[in-house]
Amino acid sequence: MDPVISIRPLLAVAVAGLAALAVLLLNNREKLRDVVSPLAAIAMFAIVASMAPTVLAGGTVDLRLFEILPGIDFAFRVDALGMVFATVSSLLWIVASIYSIGYMRHLNEHAQTRFFACFAASLAAAAGGAFAANLFTLVIFYEVLSLVTYPLVYHHEDEEGWTGSRKYLVYLMGASKSVLLAALALTYQIAGSLDFVPGGLLAGVDASAPLLTVVYFCYLFGFAKAAVMPMHAWLPAAMVAPTPVSALLHAVAVVKMGVFCVLRVVFHVFGAGLVGGLGLGIATAYVVSFTILMASIYALTRDDLKARLAYSTVSQLSYIVLGAVLLSPVAMVGGIIHIAAHAFSKITLFFCAGSIYCASGKRNISDMAGIGRRLPWTMGAFFVGSLSMIGVPPTAGFISKWYLALGSVEAGEIPFLIVLLVSSVLNAAYFLPVSYVAFFGTEAQESPATVREIPMLTIPLVATAILSVAMGIFPDYFLALAERVVR
Repeated sequence: MDPVISIRPLLAVAVAGLAALAVLLLNNREKLRDVVSPLAAIAMFAIVASMAPTVLAGGTVDLRLFEILPGIDFAFRVDALGMVFATVSSLLWIVASIYSIGYMRHLNEHAQTRFFACFAASLAAAAGGAFAANLFTLVIFYEVLSLVTYPLVYHHEDEEGWTGSRKYLVYLMGASKSVLLAALALTYQIAGSLDFVPGGLLAGVDASAPLLTVVYFCYLFGFAKAAVMPMHAWLPAAMVAPTPVSALLHAVAVVKMGVFCVLRVVFHVFGAGLVGGLGLGIATAYVVSFTILMASIYALTRDDLKARLAYSTVSQLSYIVLGAVLLSPVAMVGGIIHIAAHAFSKITLFFCAGSIYCASGKRNISDMAGIGRRLPWTMGAFFVGSLSMIGVPPTAGFISKWYLALGSVEAGEIPFLIVLLVSSVLNAAYFLPVSYVAFFGTEAQESPATVREIPMLTIPLVATAILSVAMGIFPDYFLALAERVVR
């Protein structure tokens, strides 16, 4: 099927970018400013959805803007893998924008214009990365995403905020300015191009195995947003940001950009054949399996709810990479759809953490005894999100973990099946006690009127909890896209 030449990929990026500009211009008109993001999110999702039929039919939507160097263009190409990321981020921006308005207003946060402008700009960067046609364009938007989310991390402008934001920037920019740039330069030297190619840009090139191995691991650790240990410490440190930012970091844009980049490298830079031939798949699988288990153990030790969720994210991101590098078609499908499954579930959990904080001022799980009776919708949604993270049917997490488990068997790699099972047990160990304490713990003495649901926070978190279940029951769209990628 011939590519469809269209301006729509650029429009998806431009809608979010123009929304950021409009927010800045409407600084003194708060009501108008606050409606910009939801309207832009709906428009962006509509543009993304309009390209889905072409991609599902096996085509691509292309747009070449200009040439940088021979073999390097600034260009967009919408394919199946990009559509998974773009669909998730644009859809969740709708609910995240509504939630953010409620959160920022309820706490009367300062610098709200800067917050909403950077939030919109981050979605523009995410869309640009999703639709990038080559490594050059992808890395440009990857770097832009780091820069525009930096003010969101230091939003509170206190000592804790500055410390967390410095670590955030040092890890992300440090990795990209060193090993990632080296990987790009070596790739261009070897292949004469940075384009994404089905089957792998580097497949069949005349290069030594040690050199290709070095390039591969430069990508794996250079894309530090994927949070593969030891490049993970920025993520828990970034929890000093407001909860809507945490949701953005963990579910909508930032970490998903990281694992998306790694999947691009595995599928379209190296290709499954070269990754397998060099033995890189199994080596990577052991690295990410260590991340999966160790991050889960760290999560068990954290009493701060957002910190527990942060380490959970470190663990869950490596599920996505594990599925890709097992190199069996079923496992690869599982890894790809876990992008969506994790996003819907984890944003629900962070929304719930923010709702608890806004309603009660509580951050620590040990202080939340009985809060489920005050916030039944919030804690009910938290329980649903937890079940999805554990992998209980009929939630989205069950579908992706089922494919990952079957893929491990298909690949003949039983040790990684054991990793998945042990990890799910650990998921249950650090998620279920939160719901148990909230619903069955002995409540602290306080007035019933002091803790209650906040509608502008409760409605979005219930909506994302429903999405977590809906994807588990109706996974066809994401499965179809994933199967397109691995064909």
